[in-house]
Amino acid sequence: MTNSAYGGIPRGGMARSARIAALPLAFTGRVAASWGRRLAGADATASAAAVERNAEQLFSVLGQLKGGAMKVGQALSVYDVMIPAEIAEPYHRALSRLQSSGPSMPGREVHRVLDEQLGRQWRRRFRDFDDAPAAAASLGQVHRAVCTDGRAVAVKVQYPGADLALGADLRTLQRFSRLFTLIVPGLDARAVMRELRERMLEELDYRAEGDRQRAFAAAFAGDEALVVPAVVASAPKVLVSEWLDGVTLGAITGRPTVDAADQSRRDRHAHTILETMFSSPARLGLLHADPHPGNFMVLADGRLSMIDYGAVAALPGGIPPALARILRHVADAEPDAMMALLRAEGFVARDVAAQDVLDYIGALGDPLRVERFHFHRAWMEAQGERMVNLRGSAYWQTGRALSLPAHYLLVMRVLSGWMSILAQLDCTVEARGLAQRWMPGFVGRSGTNECRGIGRSSC
Repeated sequence: MTNSAYGGIPRGGMARSARIAALPLAFTGRVAASWGRRLAGADATASAAAVERNAEQLFSVLGQLKGGAMKVGQALSVYDVMIPAEIAEPYHRALSRLQSSGPSMPGREVHRVLDEQLGRQWRRRFRDFDDAPAAAASLGQVHRAVCTDGRAVAVKVQYPGADLALGADLRTLQRFSRLFTLIVPGLDARAVMRELRERMLEELDYRAEGDRQRAFAAAFAGDEALVVPAVVASAPKVLVSEWLDGVTLGAITGRPTVDAADQSRRDRHAHTILETMFSSPARLGLLHADPHPGNFMVLADGRLSMIDYGAVAALPGGIPPALARILRHVADAEPDAMMALLRAEGFVARDVAAQDVLDYIGALGDPLRVERFHFHRAWMEAQGERMVNLRGSAYWQTGRALSLPAHYLLVMRVLSGWMSILAQLDCTVEARGLAQRWMPGFVGRSGTNECRGIGRSSC
């Protein structure tokens, strides 16, 4: 097996497997009794230094491998808010770096890819091209350039051999499927990996990504809150888009609110994100399927820009109406109606009481139970703690009686991912009203937004 010519990033399965095998044993499927042992790769009483080392090791390896390894790390990083406070900080720092960092390929490799994809005269298209990458991600890196007409553009260049590396990672990372069960016990981790595999393989085709970006740009043209950068040119391994200046949403998440104006901006950004996620399936039959803060930028004029369309799923009928109705029944505490739909849609694998199921999944309805919901870390941490404490309890048995049908997995993964990110943003948003507007089938009692809670503090 060979290594790439830039930075020693291994492409072959054996070399990449060796890197992954060096990770803490807890990440290769060992069932542990506590979050400390699961996430730190050590006993629950592990020292802060040991936790720090394991966090650095895990995300350093994932970042070096790029491809599927880094992509799975990014997917997991969305949920770092659910890690208990005593071990969260080292992982939070390492996860944050993983969102946008990694070793880059040198200029000579970049030029070679551009020669192959845009032709040897590609330099004539640009007045200026910066060989130093502005950002490095899992499958490619971005360079700033200026077209001959003066337009600033972002040139995304795929790493040579990224397809081979991704294939090797996807085969090897099956052993890491238990990572997802640490976040959602009882989840079909293999189904998660299959769904992520489908999304990842799609990301290799930059020309298809360009087509999806054009579709979003057309649908959101003139939007007062969201900017979709225009596509200038696309090829299978190169994508040229309008350059936008701003800071990623990741620079804001996790940072304490400064004042009322800062809080107002966060709430506005949260509204834009949720409305984009809810409305795009209804407006153009597409759902952005890669929830992490690096995919949104805050521009100088206060608008948000969505900048990456590698993982976009087709939902030609919008968000499934049956799923919207299930969420509404959960939000409005209607166990019998909820259970009838769950059974009809294949969510129930064995006999279980409707009220037990409502108690088990009821937190999913928290943001949809009130007119304005406050997403914050304490709420999301409570959900993480609740899921961990389910093991061995009656609730755990309820969870084992449920299954998530494959055709709903994508939507639930994306929505839960953004719920976690909004919790890190610390914001208040009218989630219920947006669901009523954009999700077919979500109609509350009497069509109102009044709280129909189950006695939860969020009401």
